[in-house]
Amino acid sequence: MRRLASAAVLTGLMASPAAAAELNLTVEIPRLSVAEYHNPYVAIWVEKPDQTAVKTLAVWYDLKLKNQEGETWLKDMRQWWRRAGRSMTLPADGISGATKAPGRHQVKFVGGKAPLGTLPAGQYNLVVEAAREVGGREMVRIPFQWPPKAPATGQAKGSSELGAVALTLKP
Repeated sequence: MRRLASAAVLTGLMASPAAAAELNLTVEIPRLSVAEYHNPYVAIWVEKPDQTAVKTLAVWYDLKLKNQEGETWLKDMRQWWRRAGRSMTLPADGISGATKAPGRHQVKFVGGKAPLGTLPAGQYNLVVEAAREVGGREMVRIPFQWPPKAPATGQAKGSSELGAVALTLKP
């Protein structure tokens, strides 16, 4: 009996859990030569092909303003705000974060873990929207299939408030 229990323990140690699918994203915020520069507010979400919001993955905004004043300007990300933002309670744990300076920013979302969670199989768009005080607003979409059956990539490029946005999916 003891040998049987030891074999079960060893088998359990050697078995590895199935790896969860990953959605890796790189968002470039361009350096702009303007008189008054403010880091943009950015929303990242998943939507269905009919543009119905499914999950908000990240919202980068000014969390440190007094009386949550930074939340006042979230509505400037109009598409995200209309589809998902106005019904959210912010700051949201694991979703809310500070604005990002110009440069390349990488974020990783894992299937089965917040904020991506258990996204049902299907066709989706990853959407990134940016809005900047005394600046413009811009949005890009990258279509993708979930869960990925093989490694896949997608790209989009903004023209003002966003630079290159790259999506990498891992099964």
